[in-house]
Amino acid sequence: MTDTLSDLQKYGVPFYGSGWVPYNHVRSKVNSQEKHEDDEEDNKEDEDPTQSEEEEISTSLNYVVLAGGGGEGRSGIPNAIVVSHVDFASNSLSDQPVVKLGTGSDLPYRMTVHPRGDGVICAMQQSCRLFEWEEPEDNEVHKLGVKGSEKVLTQLEDVGQQLALTFNSEGSVLAAGGEDGSLRVFKWPSMEIILNEAQAHSSVKSLDFSCDGKFLVSLGSSLCRIWDVTSSKVIASLAKGNDEVFAICRFSQIVDKNPVLYIAAVTDHGGSILTWNTTTWKRMHANRVVREPISAFNVSADGKFLAVALISASLDSSARVTLIKDKTKSGGMSWLIIFMVLLAIAVYFMKEKGIIP
Repeated sequence: MTDTLSDLQKYGVPFYGSGWVPYNHVRSKVNSQEKHEDDEEDNKEDEDPTQSEEEEISTSLNYVVLAGGGGEGRSGIPNAIVVSHVDFASNSLSDQPVVKLGTGSDLPYRMTVHPRGDGVICAMQQSCRLFEWEEPEDNEVHKLGVKGSEKVLTQLEDVGQQLALTFNSEGSVLAAGGEDGSLRVFKWPSMEIILNEAQAHSSVKSLDFSCDGKFLVSLGSSLCRIWDVTSSKVIASLAKGNDEVFAICRFSQIVDKNPVLYIAAVTDHGGSILTWNTTTWKRMHANRVVREPISAFNVSADGKFLAVALISASLDSSARVTLIKDKTKSGGMSWLIIFMVLLAIAVYFMKEKGIIP
């Protein structure tokens, strides 16, 4: 039996992307960057946390990063990157954002968070920008901030709107898929090109790496392609059914078993989850899960849970954190996972209003 509790907050921005902040990695990176500026004796006495303090930090300081906005028009809605604190005890997001960084006329339409703390990459209308974590001096409670990086992602400058961005689990490879159907894969942080396919799809809608990093899946509306990352070759092509439109792809996160590939699809009868074997690349199952189209989809870190979100019909600019408790028959809690779900305006609605291209 599964119980679901949730809480939402509004930050005045319609969101198009979200991710968990890898706080322990961020703190480690920030500390290493600032270490040479600090006196060693002061560090030992004042700044080095004990083991119990480190454990308290890791369990109490949990954050999500959100990105979105109203576009470059005169909608009056700002474009911004927002960091919010998550309180697991009360299952809630902070009333006010920890930090809200405006991005001017650039709408961060897609984003990906580096899993080892290197920052956040946002896809703007024509180019991608890197934002880095920092420790603000004026905030004693939440020692986390975000700033524009001096590093320019030259290989992702003037490439058009990117609709999909993702890192592999180690953060050593970055993939970007464009509205024009292009697929680019880079080594990180060198940005050395691994794969540059101009017409991978008519338009790339979703990307994901397998948990071992060997495969990359790219998704178009009617075709899914599996790429071997080492050889940069397509090893399988998966076609949709007659009434299906592919929407989002995700590999399962189970390492010690045969992993599967999930594809969220829109059908005439609602939203379905399609399952594919990753050895034979044969279709295994198709399960309708909701009556409405699926706008977001993800797999839990241990592969036990799937999460879907539906389109919000209004510009409510809200974010919701959902706590899912998996209980045993005796009523005890056996597992716990947190999902972040965005409730933002539908993409087609924004396009009709001319807010985004």
